Amino acid sequence: MPNPPSGLETDLFALGGERDPQISARGPVRPLPKRFYEQVTVDETALGFGILLDARPVYTPQKQRVIAPTRLLAEHLAFEWAAQTSTINPAAMPLTRLTNTALDGVASQEAEVITELMRYAASDLICYRVEEPETLARRQAAVWDPILAFIKDRLGARLSLAAGVTFVDQSSEALAALNSAVQETVKRGASAPFRLTAMYELTVISGSLALALALAHDFLSVDAAWIAANLDEDFQMGVWGEDREALARRENRYGDFRAAALLLACLA
Repeated sequence: MPNPPSGLETDLFALGGERDPQISARGPVRPLPKRFYEQVTVDETALGFGILLDARPVYTPQKQRVIAPTRLLAEHLAFEWAAQTSTINPAAMPLTRLTNTALDGVASQEAEVITELMRYAASDLICYRVEEPETLARRQAAVWDPILAFIKDRLGARLSLAAGVTFVDQSSEALAALNSAVQETVKRGASAPFRLTAMYELTVISGSLALALALAHDFLSVDAAWIAANLDEDFQMGVWGEDREALARRENRYGDFRAAALLLACLA
């Protein structure tokens, strides 16, 4: 197996790409590397679909060759590499970042990642409701209750609600049902680390495993899931006004959220 050219992929994505616009405004830790290739192509192999930069394979930071389980994902990865201009900016390559995470991290610790997802299930965003103001309480019920009904009817998990920030214990039956739903959504085989990476990203960004599952099962669109995840923040901005820096951070999170949803779609 050939080595990555000059170790560039390893160095580049070790940077990870900045998400906080305030950090980005101060500039990267070191200058972005120059684009060193002309052509980007998809390479079908016995294990899946690789990416070639001028006929040289792309590798992860841990020096694994990037192999996508579907051609569609490989084509999207190739598009990210091809879209780079005079320099290569990891922050503009979210699918590549998620792919590296899947191959270098999640693939070797799937059980641990699922355990972490279940921690989110135990304190899911959409289970915590306000009592006042009534306008927000009605909005939460209108947007979140149908998602809870889907989780109960389709996935067999009846989740309990809490008022305010008081912690509510979810039943062992509900958590077991959610665990089974995650296992079924992730499935097995070469695509499992990628699916699990996408589910984890969606859950962490939204604060809700229920939202991630609803999106993965096509009950919610990406935009509907995003609106549901940001319902409280949108209400507060409506009352107190918009915060420019908060909106910039949110825009970055939205890009990552959409990338995770796209990753799932590429594996369908």
